[in-house]
Amino acid sequence: MSSIEYHRLARTGAHRWWRPVAGTAFILAAAVVGMTGLYGGASILASILGSPEDADGLPTFGPLADLALAFLGIALLLPPILLAARWIQRRPAGTLSSVTGRLRWRLLRRCLPVAAVAVVVVLAGGTALGAVTGMDAGFGDAPVAFAAIATSMAVLLLVVPLQAAAEEYLTRGWLLQAVGTWFRRPWVPIGVQAVVFAALHGWGTPWGFADLVVFGLVAGWLTVRTGGLEAAIALHVMNNVIGAGLAAYYGDLSMDETAADMPWQLAVVDFGVLLAYAWIVVLIVRRQDAPLPSDRDGLDHDVRRLDRRGGDPAQTGPAQQGVELGQAALPAAGGGEHPQIHQRSDAGGPVVHDDLGDDHPAARVQGVPAVRQDPQAVLVLPVVQDVLQQQ
Repeated sequence: MSSIEYHRLARTGAHRWWRPVAGTAFILAAAVVGMTGLYGGASILASILGSPEDADGLPTFGPLADLALAFLGIALLLPPILLAARWIQRRPAGTLSSVTGRLRWRLLRRCLPVAAVAVVVVLAGGTALGAVTGMDAGFGDAPVAFAAIATSMAVLLLVVPLQAAAEEYLTRGWLLQAVGTWFRRPWVPIGVQAVVFAALHGWGTPWGFADLVVFGLVAGWLTVRTGGLEAAIALHVMNNVIGAGLAAYYGDLSMDETAADMPWQLAVVDFGVLLAYAWIVVLIVRRQDAPLPSDRDGLDHDVRRLDRRGGDPAQTGPAQQGVELGQAALPAAGGGEHPQIHQRSDAGGPVVHDDLGDDHPAARVQGVPAVRQDPQAVLVLPVVQDVLQQQ
């Protein structure tokens, strides 16, 4: 049995050198169109309401609304990223999520509290270090009214997970796998996406930029090591929710500063906390990687779907339990220096039915040319989900 690491999932039998380039161009073009439409609509609404413009000539509706609008603009990247994988690279969009072909929700839920503790430790440790080095953290300011805090948190909880997930699917997902089609080892893809991730946040302070690079390196390594985006998404979501929530508590949701402007006190603490988070997540994944009972209902469901789509249920093999950490388990396909996916769907995608710690572990189906799609229930607009499932 051969194993395909996460960063190599885009190198299917349908891979050509130009597909990652074309997919990236498609995502960038879609981002321009989406942003133009979003802010064009906001400008029309602002002119109707008589809202003012900011220093950049963009419509402004207040700090909370402006932040939500910016986050939604980033979230609009999700559909084109998934479509680029499906339409241009000719593989299941779910392989952006993990080696199982879908997002592993149980692993994500287990990473969220660990990520929350990590963010709190960074804030507390950085503040304590700042107190002895003369940094003003601003925690002495009076909080705003409870109603304003509650409203801000409600909005943030709606838009931040989408924004954070979109950034992860773009950098740790699409970009890491796109570069991974050209490099067998994961280190160059991890390094490239980390630098791009930091650059997308702008240049603030050297410490802030360095912290973003380290965040990208740790999140990229965790993605390859665990075989999916769950740990990176959890850390990114908690970092943004807690950080923005703290700003909302003091009524300071302006976008004057970003993570790139982080002072050295927070950055120094963050370096160590990021490494500790990675170590704990790997321990969690290893514990979840124990053999699990095969899910015959899930297997039968997949076989019925394959039968309707023209697959041959007679080719299905016995249930396979577990999967090697960070890798998709596939039938052996004959040799070759570079591990490639030879069992393909009609779209050229890999057969990945093994699971690592999900609520309903799926059995690997041998020799069947299809893959269970990731529904992306929370992260993708329903219309995009329908498009992907119909392909």
